[in-house]
Amino acid sequence: MNLKIYNYLSRKKEPFKPIKKGLVGFYACGPTVYNYAHIGNLRAYIFEDVLRRTLEYAGYKVKHVMNITDVDDKIIAGARRAGKNVGDFSQPYKKAFFEDLNKLNIEKARKYPEATKHIPEMIKIAEKLLPKKIAYPAKDGIYFDISKFKSYGRLAGPKPKDRKDFVIWKYAKKGEPFWKSPFGPGRPGWHLECSAMSMKYLGASFDIHAGGVDLLFPHHENEIAQSESATGKKFVKYFVEGEHLLVEGNKMSKSLGNIFTLRDLEKQGFSPLVFRYLALSANYRSRLNFTWESLEAAQAALNRLYEFVLSQKLASENRLSLSSQTRARAHAYDFHPRVSDFEKAISNDLDVPKALAIMWKLIKDYNKSPQKYGAKEVLGALYEFDKVLGLGFKNLKAKSPSEEAIKLLKKREKARKTRDFKKADEIREHIRRLGWQVNDTPSGSQLFHL
Repeated sequence: MNLKIYNYLSRKKEPFKPIKKGLVGFYACGPTVYNYAHIGNLRAYIFEDVLRRTLEYAGYKVKHVMNITDVDDKIIAGARRAGKNVGDFSQPYKKAFFEDLNKLNIEKARKYPEATKHIPEMIKIAEKLLPKKIAYPAKDGIYFDISKFKSYGRLAGPKPKDRKDFVIWKYAKKGEPFWKSPFGPGRPGWHLECSAMSMKYLGASFDIHAGGVDLLFPHHENEIAQSESATGKKFVKYFVEGEHLLVEGNKMSKSLGNIFTLRDLEKQGFSPLVFRYLALSANYRSRLNFTWESLEAAQAALNRLYEFVLSQKLASENRLSLSSQTRARAHAYDFHPRVSDFEKAISNDLDVPKALAIMWKLIKDYNKSPQKYGAKEVLGALYEFDKVLGLGFKNLKAKSPSEEAIKLLKKREKARKTRDFKKADEIREHIRRLGWQVNDTPSGSQLFHL
């Protein structure tokens, strides 16, 4: 697979060639745990998951690191309002973050370093910058002098008014957490956190740094400046960034009341994987406009997809597929080209919308002439696709719901009709504990075995 990805350092698609043959160092900006992750954050994590899956599909061994920012201004302010220390305040949001990843079928990173556990590494970077006069002490902390880094702005090209020195170490303030350092008690700046954690686990130079386009400046720009100034080496080879998610055509904001979490979607009866499917329907470098109508359309599409997969599982298990000779011929002439087309799509800067269209074309061809194909073979092709898509095809079980699950589903339908959504959510959770996923469709609710 000849993988190409869009590199924001060059503003063009480039052939992907890792620093070390066969091994990819991949760092992704993770959550700041002062609240639940919203669907814009989750879209970024899904894109990063697809990138990682594509790299692995292409045969690379991926060392994936994602940080957790567990101390910053928002966390400190939230903890103060809640009357808690920052650790106790942020813990529920850390837990919720990993729950969200699991529900969205996002593969776990190799490491999730937390900022508060890597203060010594951050101090070491600052200690390298101060003697070089690249960093300097000010009234409220240690600052990085951007005039000393000649290539500052090569990633994001900030406007002149935005080009200003940034803090790498904030001196302690009353009532805030702090750590001892050779240049006074305090806490690290946000940019310093990511530089220290990424380089600790991936080295001074690594292959991919991913995040959202909103992080290009100042965050990623400042990471480059302080990291390369400290080490004298190129920090990252490819910066890969995902575009914004809009809600009803608008940016998410508290004032508009349009900030949604995965829990909000679940309360409306949508499976988390429905949102994953919606995220896959747009290229990661295109804005995705979230609407409840688009989520309903994604749900209908995913239901059709699951129904097809389950029908082929049943056919395969009941030995309704064709003879081995016919299956081999069908696989050779009908499935390999589709798999090849799929690989071409994902290798072209993660063109997942095109890859989805190829998958649906395969299903359409199969439905036109099912006698030409074998159930195991069409499943094999879909399982190949799902290595990248992550929609959980293999986890679907061709199994009839229990009487208890069916009864609960009927009770839930009654609760929904009377708009008792709290009771409906409780029943839905009960059904989940029995091992079944509820998908609501215009024609009624359906059960899929988890």
